[in-house]
Amino acid sequence: MIVELNSANKTLNIQQEITFFNQSNDTLTSIVLNDWNNAYSDKNTPLAKRFSDEFYRGFHLAKEEERGSTNNLTIIDANLLFASWERTEKNPDYIEVKLRQKLLPNQKTTLHLTYITKIPSDKFTKYGFNDKGEMNLKNWFLTPARYENHNFIRNSNNNLDDIANAVSSYDITLKIPVGLEVTSDLNSSLPNKTGDFLNYKLFGNNRTDFSLFVEPKTSFISFKKNNNEVLTNLKENKISDIQKAIIVDRVMDYVNTLVGKYPHEKIIVSQTDYERNPFYGLNQLPSFLSPFTDEFIFEIKFLKTYLNSYLKTSLRLDPRKDNWIYDGIQVYTMMKYIDENHPNTKMFGSVSKLRLLKSYNLTNLSFNEQYSYFYMLMARKNLDQPLGDPKNSLIKFNEQIASKYRAGLSFRYLDDYLEHDEVNNSIRQFYIENKEKQVSRTDFERILKSNADKDINWFFKTIIGSREIIDYKFTDVSKTKDSITFSVKNKTNVSVPVPIYGVKKGEIVFKKWLDANETDSTFTIERKNADKIVLNYNNEVPEYNLRNNWKSLKGFYPTNRPIKFNFMKDLEDPYYNQILYVPTLTYNLYDGFSPGLRLHNKTILDKPFIFDINPAYSSKTNNLTGSAALVVNQNYRNSTLYNVRYSVSGSYFHYAPDAAYLKINPSVQLRIREENFRDNRKQLILFRQVLVNREKSALVIDNSTENYSVFDAKYINTRTEVTNHFNFTSDLQLSSKFGKVATEFEYRKLFENNFQINLRLYAGSFLYNRTASDFFSFALDRPTDYLFDYNYYGRSENSGFFSQQFILAEGGFKSKLNTPFANQWITTLNGSFNIWNWMEVYGDIGLIKNRKQNEKFVYDSGIRLNLVTDYFELYFPIYSNNGWEIGQNNYNEKIRFVVTFSPKTLINLFNRKWF
Repeated sequence: MIVELNSANKTLNIQQEITFFNQSNDTLTSIVLNDWNNAYSDKNTPLAKRFSDEFYRGFHLAKEEERGSTNNLTIIDANLLFASWERTEKNPDYIEVKLRQKLLPNQKTTLHLTYITKIPSDKFTKYGFNDKGEMNLKNWFLTPARYENHNFIRNSNNNLDDIANAVSSYDITLKIPVGLEVTSDLNSSLPNKTGDFLNYKLFGNNRTDFSLFVEPKTSFISFKKNNNEVLTNLKENKISDIQKAIIVDRVMDYVNTLVGKYPHEKIIVSQTDYERNPFYGLNQLPSFLSPFTDEFIFEIKFLKTYLNSYLKTSLRLDPRKDNWIYDGIQVYTMMKYIDENHPNTKMFGSVSKLRLLKSYNLTNLSFNEQYSYFYMLMARKNLDQPLGDPKNSLIKFNEQIASKYRAGLSFRYLDDYLEHDEVNNSIRQFYIENKEKQVSRTDFERILKSNADKDINWFFKTIIGSREIIDYKFTDVSKTKDSITFSVKNKTNVSVPVPIYGVKKGEIVFKKWLDANETDSTFTIERKNADKIVLNYNNEVPEYNLRNNWKSLKGFYPTNRPIKFNFMKDLEDPYYNQILYVPTLTYNLYDGFSPGLRLHNKTILDKPFIFDINPAYSSKTNNLTGSAALVVNQNYRNSTLYNVRYSVSGSYFHYAPDAAYLKINPSVQLRIREENFRDNRKQLILFRQVLVNREKSALVIDNSTENYSVFDAKYINTRTEVTNHFNFTSDLQLSSKFGKVATEFEYRKLFENNFQINLRLYAGSFLYNRTASDFFSFALDRPTDYLFDYNYYGRSENSGFFSQQFILAEGGFKSKLNTPFANQWITTLNGSFNIWNWMEVYGDIGLIKNRKQNEKFVYDSGIRLNLVTDYFELYFPIYSNNGWEIGQNNYNEKIRFVVTFSPKTLINLFNRKWF
């Protein structure tokens, strides 16, 4: 390639010659070229849809000059004739070049290309240009796609660093303006100056990818060892270059010994690569909070990023389909490195030494134990996915964290089971074989099986190829002074090996592996003074439940777990019944600020049974208030109905200054998801019985409905992403006094010109209505909330600030009209569209029908400040059935607001892109 950089326009003018050698046994009629830079070209590419799917708005709202593209592409074949090529609208990030003559096995052909690459801004993926004049160039040129199993691999850019390129040799002349410097992991010669340009020669053989940085002044420092050079700009200014050199040297030696010698002369370990795949943990905290030393933080960052770059630039795998091998080797090597170099380091570092935190299971875990908990976090949510699934099919938390860690844990599990370094030897053998040919998962599987002296088919079938959960428990345990007799039950019928440990005062006195076919049997083994027998003590097996894994061999209550109280939050401890306590502070107008103490068993991992009790003291009434809930979760692993939740909850608060309500709510909730876990469509079916007891109030006009019970059946179908949101809800309510049915449609669309429209249709009708008041009627602007579902701060207020709180429900009007209720039927349409950033114009229209009255047409309009949708909004009415509201008296009392203080609700804003 001859490449000339235009730093002002952020473009590369490229002349390229590709010599393609058909090393397959197939006759080719076309060649596929990856063009991943063109994925940034518009808002409808697979990359753009991925951003939308993960709730990233930046790409959709970007300016045209911030986007990337490939333009003016011309291809000439070996006969100096124009070659025809095709780029589909669905997949604009690769092209197919049609060959005039068939390319036979072991034949070569040459293509001549000219084109202009427009570099994107780095704010989307951290690759591209920034406002400092720096460029991190990745996937910026056209390159042949990997050919495998009689086909070219046609992968689109999904921002996953998994381009499937053919193994290539590069020879590049790079012309850049004087005043810029180049850093690359390709070999290079010293630049020579021609006019206003510097000419760099870059070259490298047998590569699938390379890195290229262009900066006003290079940020990289070089560390050389033997014939290898490491270039890094990892940010860690508090340690010296000598300390860094020692760490770099140690890591390089370790990886070369465990995996194999790196085949290229240079390797880049960049801050960008680390930030794209950081070590998720406490080392991300600010330095003044960090429980780790600066040296350790740099070491972990360098180790993780070095391994990632080392494997991606030297392993000739399909990085999308076989990503579990990259992840497995990387995390397995990291765990082995920590075991050998930092064996006593805890997950929480120096925090673990604080006496105040000694009782927390979280602070007592070793550094490597954290990996299994990140995986188990997803397994308990029923969101884990098979390790062998393609990388682009994984939800973000699995792709970035859980599946990576489980892959490493699985390698460690297999290594512990085989016991003689077979996994280490297989990794080295696979790495050597990889240097000679293009490899795949079948090659890795073949090598592992040939080195193992035991049957390991279960490893690939169950651990890699499925999401089956593993759960063993003891059934019958008896003991004598010298022996232990026990049975092990396989609760899920998923057969894999499991280790049995004997433990005495926290020390292991024996260990025995049970093979996959040995479970559900009875064994007798030597006791060796053990006081506890434990399955999977060191958590080698990715097991779903560790709480049924042990039996005490002393006393009369071998399964009795003492109660342990912890403040705030903790990880699940299999040896205790944990009760967590948290001070709380709630507020409503009638109870005032209510301090309380929440007692619950919600550890970081989800549990099948949850209790949550939160008594509180009402500062205004001097009474006890609060809430409580008991929940049973039942997961279904292989069904679109993936979770059933049974619960009974209750709450007791004041709904008026002189009266309280008690709500009891037994319910069953069914959750349904699509087979594709990345699909944002979710469905929910809810059945509940709401029982309400209301005290009489001298201050509330309507006291005719003190005690009542309502059966509620609800169905919700929703699909949400940045550019599209759709929600459908149907609701049936039945009680002795009324029956009603309602339905609601919500639609939000962000168009390509960044114009956004929001529409909501609500329609409801009474099946029967035997009430005289409007307490159960449909509300136009402010529901009475007789089911006590909404978080009203002053639910009985008819005037003043708290009456202005707006909750989008039922009619959804913002103006308060003279006919606020409908006791027969209601139909409303709410709409809004943006006029500038978060400023919108809204309008509502509707028809309402009351008994013995004609239908009434209602409307309102105004300005909405949509600061954070559903969490912080302001509504300013302008015109409605009331006339020009903006010019009327007491206008400040007409302004409506949405404010959410619930931490759980706000956290959902940030969680949705991960799960």
